[in-house]
Amino acid sequence: MAADTRTAERIAGYCALCVSRCGAIAVVEDGRFTALEPDPSHPTGKALCAKGRAGPELVYHPERLLYPMRRTRSKGDPDPGWRRISWDEALDLAAAELRRLAGEHGPESVAFTMASPSTSASVDSTVWVERLMNAYGSPNLSVSMELCGWGRYLATVYTFGASVPGLYMPDIEHAGCILFWGYNPVVARLAHAVSTTEALKRGARLIVVDPRRAGLASRADVWLQVRPGTDAALALALAGVMIERGWFDQDFVRQWTNGPLLVRADNGRLLTEPDLTAAGGDQRYVAWDEARKRPMLYDAGTRRYEGESADLALFGEVEIETLQGKVICRPAFDLVAENCRRFGPAQAEVICGVGRDRIEAAARLLWEARPVAYYAWSGVEQQTNATQIARAIGQLYALTGSLDVKGGNVLFEAAPAADMSGRELIRAEQGPGALGLGERPLGPSRWRHVTSDEIYSAILERRPYAVRGMAGFGANLLLAHADGRRGREALAALDFYVHADLFMNPTAELADVVLPVASAFEREALKTGFEVSAEAQALVQLRRCVVEPRGEARSDTEIIFELARRLGLGRHFWDGDIDAAYRAQLAPSGISLETLRANPGGVRAPVQTRYRKFAEEKDGAAQGFATPTGKIELYSETLLANGYPPLPEYDEPLVSPRSRPDLAERYPLILTSAKHSLFCESQHRALPSLRRMARDPEVELHPADAAARAIVAGEWVRIETPLGAVRARARLNDSLAPGVACGQHGWWQASEEIGAPGYDPFGADGANLNLIIGNDAIDPISGSVPHRAYLCQISRVE
Repeated sequence: MAADTRTAERIAGYCALCVSRCGAIAVVEDGRFTALEPDPSHPTGKALCAKGRAGPELVYHPERLLYPMRRTRSKGDPDPGWRRISWDEALDLAAAELRRLAGEHGPESVAFTMASPSTSASVDSTVWVERLMNAYGSPNLSVSMELCGWGRYLATVYTFGASVPGLYMPDIEHAGCILFWGYNPVVARLAHAVSTTEALKRGARLIVVDPRRAGLASRADVWLQVRPGTDAALALALAGVMIERGWFDQDFVRQWTNGPLLVRADNGRLLTEPDLTAAGGDQRYVAWDEARKRPMLYDAGTRRYEGESADLALFGEVEIETLQGKVICRPAFDLVAENCRRFGPAQAEVICGVGRDRIEAAARLLWEARPVAYYAWSGVEQQTNATQIARAIGQLYALTGSLDVKGGNVLFEAAPAADMSGRELIRAEQGPGALGLGERPLGPSRWRHVTSDEIYSAILERRPYAVRGMAGFGANLLLAHADGRRGREALAALDFYVHADLFMNPTAELADVVLPVASAFEREALKTGFEVSAEAQALVQLRRCVVEPRGEARSDTEIIFELARRLGLGRHFWDGDIDAAYRAQLAPSGISLETLRANPGGVRAPVQTRYRKFAEEKDGAAQGFATPTGKIELYSETLLANGYPPLPEYDEPLVSPRSRPDLAERYPLILTSAKHSLFCESQHRALPSLRRMARDPEVELHPADAAARAIVAGEWVRIETPLGAVRARARLNDSLAPGVACGQHGWWQASEEIGAPGYDPFGADGANLNLIIGNDAIDPISGSVPHRAYLCQISRVE
């Protein structure tokens, strides 16, 4: 038997395919990428999921896009007539069309789209896409923020002045109690699942809120099986129990929230010094000194009260003499408590389906097992009341006093790095604001994130202005977002669309020019910080290119830099020199690009995580929080001033059996959905090793619901909503609540190697679950769409 003479190289790096960014070792044999293995020496590398292990299949898949292509037939033609072209022709054409659109209609007429960096490898180029958009002058970026990020990054800014839990990450390693809400890390972030398992072994407690007993829910001390979309009522009930029992950090609430500040009963505004005296300052608010029975002033500029905060009243009612006469006022926290009492455990049980004893047990655990570390994700973001849910959970968390303490949610210290997103390139006179800003001024558009529906409206109805062009980087809008038929109509109506991707997908098929993208294993990328722990966040790593790109594929970053140069924006992109850009990004850290190339496993920056940073003083003032009052805002005047409730509210989901009894008779089941453990959203179903484990789309049903419809496990069924129907195979799940069905989105791609079929993304015989979800009922603040709480009927396919 001949000896094996193959040479193997083991390359340290990380898997970029999803937000977990698991540390990994790529195995290359005779120049071919053959395996991806976990790297236990990396802070996120103790395990690797099936998607990561299938990396070589992704790289060498025969259906990869390898060359730039140009459409030669109209978008109404079933055959696009793709013609291979050179990179020069492709980029020159794209640049010429984008310049023309900016010149004739303004840069706002072009929208930029990008796959969510949480569920794709687009994290490698996210800041560069943003920089290109800002340099070009467009305010419109669709990165699925309304579906994947709003609740954990932006909605909680109105409470904490920062992204909690998006940037203030759960310190699971040191937590006493871990709370996962609408989040299954086994599927969504394997590094969190691993650290949670280790935490449970050392005695940490776990609470999981999820309609499904999935992932770590089976190991939870308390599993709260909430009716989809009713999470805000549950959060208010938990907070109400904690307040009633005194299970909250009173010192933290008094000193670091705006709970003690007095609210006027006549107009709902916070009482300020100008209400009391003509010489008052606008940044000076009023609380009530219980010991001295008099008002106490609070200066938001210095973050200080004029006396001891220990004597501040949190409950009660006082009559204050103002310039307008006597006004009844109450501490904001008293209003919080009253609001929560409306959703006591008994009421919450009726609304949410969670037993009052379990609510009591969870509230007790949140208090007794502190510090609490929490994370919430798509399960509560894809709702018609997503903003209120995020605010209610944030309010509940504030009661624990665990923010930025060891074992709570912590802003871990990262290596200092320059912001490369190009915010400094945004011009004040740039033109109209982002789409949706007029309708939802506090929503994602405030941060220049727009929803897919806002883009469709701007294309088809030119509302509030016309979008005529699009530059897309991996976003498969027609599968990942609702109402794909309308989306297809909109994309077909664009004057020009350039799309960069690994595969030709249903969204890319509507482009005028398609550009082939190198996979994450065929390109270099810089990452400063891995988020999940202090150790991980201190790591800076330059991921090596494992193998050369196939065909003529290029990285997104290369495409962006070269496109920018041809648009006349090269000066903002180091004249196309990516290494120079990386050096500029790294400059504040003192870590050189050469050092990172010499250390592929990464370099740990000499940083130390500090806790309770909000209490640190500078120039005689506490840092506090980046809110109008400088405190955690349980009561938000920002929301009030824009016509929204200042306190978290429970709103029944807009498409539910209770809110739409007219629909419920025909569509009696609540339709939710969940991430698939084997695929990143609409990607990877062509990979044989993954598809063998999940050949067909499935929908989960309780056995009683299946029996009532004469449905047996494994047979094809029809999922119907008011917007249409798709198909899936029935899977019976007795841990799912009766009356709830759970589907899977993202199905379209075939795996020809094993004979697994593809599915029509726009037909009733297809399996595109998002096709039958509408954009007509959405969150009024964020525009979030109810992918996780809709109505449907399920029947056998005859």
